Amino acid sequence: MTEAALDVAAVASADDWESPALRTLHRLFRRKGAVVGLIVIATFILLALCAPLIAPYDPLATSWTLVRKPPSLLHWFGTDDLGRDVLSRVLYGTRASLAAGAISVCIAFSVGVPLGLLSGYRGGFLDALISRITDAMLACPFLILAIALAAFLGPSLGNAMIAIGISTTPIFVRLTRGQTMNVKVEDYVEAARAVGNPPWRIALVHIMPNIMPALLVQATLSIAAAIIAEAALSFLGLGQQPPAPSWGSMLNAAQRFLTNAPWMALWPGLGIFLVVLSFNLVGDGLRDALDPREER
Repeated sequence: MTEAALDVAAVASADDWESPALRTLHRLFRRKGAVVGLIVIATFILLALCAPLIAPYDPLATSWTLVRKPPSLLHWFGTDDLGRDVLSRVLYGTRASLAAGAISVCIAFSVGVPLGLLSGYRGGFLDALISRITDAMLACPFLILAIALAAFLGPSLGNAMIAIGISTTPIFVRLTRGQTMNVKVEDYVEAARAVGNPPWRIALVHIMPNIMPALLVQATLSIAAAIIAEAALSFLGLGQQPPAPSWGSMLNAAQRFLTNAPWMALWPGLGIFLVVLSFNLVGDGLRDALDPREER
């Protein structure tokens, strides 16, 4: 390869790393905690998608001859109080937990971000109204509000997702409003307004992309909180309904047998711990990777 070709390749490589997306990925993958978190999350997603293929038994099949059997070659994670295979139920319960985390945060994001953007950009009476409603919702603890809404809507996984999504919405409204108020006074926004851009275009094209990093970090951390909330609601009987498997309902069933059959609580509890920890690690890594002040 000639010297000129090497120079061109070097310039092209430098230009690639100048891309904000590639630079962010490079910073993210330099953080070992975030990489471990991504691997764990990807593993759980794969297990959830492939649960029908890799689960050794029907998660709903009971057997009175296999009640509370310890882990063995036939049942790696043991069996529960109804003789159901714990491994199969943990695999299928992964679906409920991940779906609840992702869908509830999507609900909160799709409702909270437009309201926060509108409130922060328009100001005035509309801002005051949205802010007071947000303050009222934030005055109630997140989990208490989710339990109240789930009890009002009725016990089911779908209603639990809606309850968690509504309870998470004020966080996104408050964050989006604050970020919008900071960005809308920047010079490039004032320039876009001076050349005649309509307000909706300024909000969507000039403000929204610049507040997205903070929203992505918050969404990642909120998924972890939503998974815990779903487990809590299922534990209380307000989420996934038996006999459908859920990590929270499995912990509820296991609480009576912690001394005689600790494996019933160990595996769903470990699943919640690993997934929540992984999302928090990824959120911390994203926060550092998206910080423009970070050099490495």
